[in-house]
Amino acid sequence: MNMAALNTAVLDPLETASIDELRQHQLDRLRWSLSHAYQNVPLYRQRFDQLGVHPDEVRSLDDLARFPFTTKTDLRDNYPYGMFAVPMHDVVRVHASSGTTGKPTVVGYTQNDIDTWANVVARSIRAAGGRKGDKVHVSYGYGLFTGGLGAHYGAERLGCTVIPMSGGQTEKQVQLINDFQPDIIMVTPSYMLNLADEIERQGLDPHKLALRLGIFGAEPWTDELRRSIEQRMGITALDIYGLSEIMGPGVAMECAETKDGPTLWEDHFYPEIIDPVTGVVLPDGQMGELVFTSLSKEALPMIRYRTRDLTRLLPGTARPMRRIDKITGRSDDMLIVRGVNVFPTQVEEQVLKIKQFSECYEIYLYRDGNLDTVDVHVELRAECQHYDEAQRRLLTAELGKQIKTYIGISTRIVLQPLGTLKRSEGKACHVYDKRLAS
Repeated sequence: MNMAALNTAVLDPLETASIDELRQHQLDRLRWSLSHAYQNVPLYRQRFDQLGVHPDEVRSLDDLARFPFTTKTDLRDNYPYGMFAVPMHDVVRVHASSGTTGKPTVVGYTQNDIDTWANVVARSIRAAGGRKGDKVHVSYGYGLFTGGLGAHYGAERLGCTVIPMSGGQTEKQVQLINDFQPDIIMVTPSYMLNLADEIERQGLDPHKLALRLGIFGAEPWTDELRRSIEQRMGITALDIYGLSEIMGPGVAMECAETKDGPTLWEDHFYPEIIDPVTGVVLPDGQMGELVFTSLSKEALPMIRYRTRDLTRLLPGTARPMRRIDKITGRSDDMLIVRGVNVFPTQVEEQVLKIKQFSECYEIYLYRDGNLDTVDVHVELRAECQHYDEAQRRLLTAELGKQIKTYIGISTRIVLQPLGTLKRSEGKACHVYDKRLAS
């Protein structure tokens, strides 16, 4: 049986519903979610009343645009439980962000929420090509971060054997991947690079491992990085999307049949794209900020939550539900360099176009008088360490030229010794903006 036929045989009914059926389902759930938020969350009642909107007035999905946005600041201002819509005795689990930029954002789940989450992650793994009986190595962090437990419960729901490794202990991770022979790994793409380096350091042939599929998320990554991981590891690399405030991993998943961007599970999460400056809803196909309204969450309903992720909505392919394009970055991660808008993923794309450079890079921004200066630190791959000084100068000059041509900024390319750039055990940090201290 081919992949398409196999998927059709096991899909949830709403994965194959007609657009009209899906939109009616969304409208029914939207009315419930708006009413649930209005009745049980004081902030939403106050905001709705201030705007003169009421859940009972919703006649179409377009009416959602009349309702207020929710932001991460709202969650922090109501820390820890002020946005919960159910009594605490109905909350069976709490997760939270790291809180590195202030108070952590706290999210809660009822038992129904946990079941929904497990179901959408199971659906996601299945869409990626995972099946009952597969062994899944989970390298997302466990604990307050939603990645580890989200992947874990979803894989178990699908009927997979879970190896709950969590993050860190890279040498041991590789030992277990070699010994336990998992079929699937779920991890951030940046930490997958760390694992790939360790696999090579241990003298293992990644193409002889049992791994066939990597499900990567929690940070933006480019198609160039996808190709690099696939070539190094001999696996299929697919993109899973999610965020704690909306559910965790499993809000959207790239399908194995098409590999053309994550399909949004629209029966649970209603998407909009807005102009990040004006807040106006943009048509499908236009680039803007992704906004979500939860349609089935009980403990923490989210109404028009501004993710800050920049992307666009695309028509469905493997499923009738819409897709999102690759996340180009976040509106709050955008760098402005001498008037030019720059995202780290744009630099990554140019670095990986030159095959002699490793996937590791760092961007340093400084102030030279009144002007911004940018250094991009890169490494040569292990097999290129024998290059002489002239060859190295040619490569760094080529990268500087490409960044200038395709992004529009001048940079100084600094070639670092192999292994000196920071390897990540979770979400990668590529930008060090020293201008703030100038």
